[in-house]
This record gives sequence, C-alpha cells and structure tokens, in this order.
Amino acid sequence: SISQFYLLVLSEDPELHPILFGLFLSMYLVTVLGNLLINLAVSSDTHLHTPMYFFHSNLSLSDICSISTMVPKMLMNIQTHSSIIYYMSCLTQMFLFTIFGYMDYMILSAMAYDRFVAICHPLHYLVIMNPRLCGSLILVSFLFSLLNSLLHILMILQITNFKDVEISSFFCDPSQLLNLSCSDILSNNIVQYVLGAFYGLLPFSEILLSYYKIVSSILRISSSGGKYKAFSTCGSHLAVVCLFLGTGLGVYLGSTVLHSPRMGAVASVMYTVVNPMLNPFIYRLRNKDIKGALKRLHSRNA
Repeated sequence: SISQFYLLVLSEDPELHPILFGLFLSMYLVTVLGNLLINLAVSSDTHLHTPMYFFHSNLSLSDICSISTMVPKMLMNIQTHSSIIYYMSCLTQMFLFTIFGYMDYMILSAMAYDRFVAICHPLHYLVIMNPRLCGSLILVSFLFSLLNSLLHILMILQITNFKDVEISSFFCDPSQLLNLSCSDILSNNIVQYVLGAFYGLLPFSEILLSYYKIVSSILRISSSGGKYKAFSTCGSHLAVVCLFLGTGLGVYLGSTVLHSPRMGAVASVMYTVVNPMLNPFIYRLRNKDIKGALKRLHSRNA
C-alpha cells in the first residue's frame, strides 16, 4: 500500500546543503580510494599474500560496498533537495547494507581468531591459517550475512500496512521499517531481538574468547618488550572493533531506547560513513608493510 518513503533530512537549512554535499562526497571518495589502495597493495605485492592481509583486503571490499549502498543516495537527495526513496529501492538498499554491514562484523571476528592463532600458536600459524580455512571463513561470513539480510527482508515483506511513511534515519534501516508496521508490532520486535541477539552475540563471543586467550598468553610473557610487541599486533584491530561496536550501540540506543532521531542519525553517520573511512587509516595505511608495498608499486609505475 506504500509506494515510497521519506528519509530523515540531515538539515532543513538549504544553505547547509552544499556544505553537507561536499563533506559527504569527500568522505565517500576518501573511503573508496583508501580501501582501493589497500586492495591494490595486497594484490600486487607477494609479501602481503598472508592470512592477515587477506582478511584486510576483504574487509576493505566490504567497506566499499557498505558505504556505496547509502552515501550516493544521500548525495542525490541533498543535491535534489528531496528525501524520497521508493519502496523497492528501500528494500534493495536495506538488503545490501545488511549484508555488507554484518559481513564487516563477521570479518572482524575472523581477524580476531587470526590474531589469536598468531600470538598463541605462532609456530603453527601458517599450518592452521591455511588458504582453505581463510577462504572458508570469508565464505561463511558472506553466507551468514546473506541469511541475516534475507530474514530481515522476509519480515519487512510481511508488513501490508504502514502507519507512517517517514523513516527516522537517512537510509532504510530494518528496525525503522518494522517500527512503522501497523499490525503485530510485538511479534516483529520479538523476532528482531532474537535475530539481533543471535547474530550479534555470535561474532562478539568469538572476539571476546579470542582476546581472553590473547591477554592470557601475553601475561605469561616475561619481558615487557615482548608483551608490547605481542599486543601491538592486535591493538589496531581492537580499536576498530571498539569503534564498530560503540557506534552500532549508539544507533540502537538513539533509535530504539532513547527515541531520539537526531542522536540516532549522528550515530548512524558514524557507523555507516565514518567507520569505513577510518578503518584504512587506523590499521592498514599506517602499517609499514602496506606503506612499503605502496611505495614499491609507485616506483614501478613511475
């Protein structure tokens, strides 16, 4: 019964629209360029054909796909002074974002396991983290993300009537659409919370268990230099995980608990736009191996 929705407008002031357009366009281009450089460096340098950088390159691809599902639409809406998104476009955006957003989470979980093996079982690292296992982890991440997205789409397709057409977010968030349902809101919320608990706790438990074993192993190292060297290999990954989970929690609190669309919008921007932009700078472009690979690539093309 609904042909279109209206997304949240970031600013009602027309004078701010060019500034917002330039800001988000710059962030989008930086994100795409930074993550493409990571993939170019990893693919062109044989020294980086290791499990850790294999996960890095897949996370970069997932970040590019994730941010590309919503920022181009946001830029078009700012430029045209319109917040309309059609029903099928909304479902498509939600489907793709749920896949790649959750795939980020799963890859971060796989990277935590990679760091656990590297620190706790260094002599068997290449045997355990063989190409077959690494490929299987990425495949499982994609399949779980696809299943999660399909379940959310099926829940939305069950809704026949919406009580409103205004979405309190700048993109089509599944929780926002479920809240607009006219019928059986309780059962929708129960299913949503069950899915959120299962899909949210599964990677989180793996990350928590990996770091518990990592910290236990580091504490058994006698020298302070050895402890610092061991922890430095996973410090950047831990920072990205905290940023990812912290902004994700902010989206949930702002939209569901506090019922504050503006707070939810700020957290959503951090979660969907700022996170993918910062990831290459936090622990990839600052990495000496990546820098060296990019320099060698530049010297070959110069």
